[in-house]
Amino acid sequence: MEATSKKAAVVALILVLVIIHSSDAQTICKATVEELMSCRAAVTPPNPAPPTSACCSVLKKADLKCLCSYKNSTLLPSLGIDPKLAFQLPSKCKIPNAPKC
Repeated sequence: MEATSKKAAVVALILVLVIIHSSDAQTICKATVEELMSCRAAVTPPNPAPPTSACCSVLKKADLKCLCSYKNSTLLPSLGIDPKLAFQLPSKCKIPNAPKC
């Protein structure tokens, strides 16, 4: 079982790297994939880091309502992202009037 979870983590990491590498200017909700990846450490369990200033800057310019549409997506967990942590970021970044997802 542990070997399976390690393989899944490696596959997820490879997917993230492929997405980043192949998406020079690809945007999701008014932020580039590369910019959104600055938040990765803050949304990865089990011990997420506080969001960085770069992460908060990205979220301030992103379309947060659009990002809410990913709340129940299987994509986030498949990339090792905890949706619950992800949707706490606007509050942690002190973004006023952020939508409640």
